[in-house]
Amino acid sequence: MIRAERSVDSAVMGVGEDFAERIETYRPELLAHCYRMLGSIHDAEDLVQETMVRAWRAADRFDGTRASVRTWLYRIATNVCLTALEQRGKRALPVDLGGPSEVVVTRPETHPEIPWIEPIPDALLGNSGDPATVVAARSGVRLAFIAALQHLPARQRAVLILRDVLSWSAAEVADLLDTSPAAVNSALQRAHAQLDKAAPMLDRMSETVSPEERAVVDRYTRTFAQADMRGLAELLRDDVILEMPPALLWFAGRPHVLEFFESKASLAWRSIRTSANTQPAVAYYRRDDGESVYRAHSIHVLTVADSRIERITVFVEPRLFERFGLPGVL
Repeated sequence: MIRAERSVDSAVMGVGEDFAERIETYRPELLAHCYRMLGSIHDAEDLVQETMVRAWRAADRFDGTRASVRTWLYRIATNVCLTALEQRGKRALPVDLGGPSEVVVTRPETHPEIPWIEPIPDALLGNSGDPATVVAARSGVRLAFIAALQHLPARQRAVLILRDVLSWSAAEVADLLDTSPAAVNSALQRAHAQLDKAAPMLDRMSETVSPEERAVVDRYTRTFAQADMRGLAELLRDDVILEMPPALLWFAGRPHVLEFFESKASLAWRSIRTSANTQPAVAYYRRDDGESVYRAHSIHVLTVADSRIERITVFVEPRLFERFGLPGVL
């Protein structure tokens, strides 16, 4: 992550290092906020950095009698995100762009030109002692929710995040967006109606991983490494979905998913457990023929329901490993 030199910015602003350190404590929740708005960890990091720079440079004009530092930072961050969204198309996962493939293709064509949703490492969401800060950073980042947000216009997206995820009042959101509480409530109703059509399952999502889910992930990791298709079949729901951005095609149903995984059974894999979007995840490394090392290959983010895996989102993007604090080679 690129960070500005605080000493230089503080000198320019005429404020002390203590103010820079104070606003820095909000970085994890601002990162989560920008990620919800953009759906990209790389874009979110850039926009949080821009937010911090703007805050440092405007510190001498901050009026603490009108708003808290937190509210002021969210105003800056939201406006930065809204400006960015004017120049960017919406991000997506493969299931949003077409129907499932009826034929199992073992080497699907990739489409890096499509702006794909990216996962966010849980480690970047912070783990401070303030429960409110933790909730603000870790709520509303499940992959299904991030994908559903992409169906909303930018301002509706901001309203829904501020009202439903961060629990701001209509008056607070109206003040931030320079509009009226009535307009905020109207935008929220439209956003709810759109999400009810796009992702009706959102009301059953949780931001915590249960012991049962951990056990399922342990079995997934073990059966995948052992190419145990029978054991893997027992873990998958009948309607399981497998998607692999940047590949455009995706598979639905246990038979198709198992057939695809079986085509990879002869390869040598190693794995490291991790977590993303408050969901269990596994980072996989692959060793190709003639090589003595395992190279970063993909991060599997798992959605578990009723002790079975209902969705596997495989991000085949080695550059993500750095963001997860993982080595590129084992």
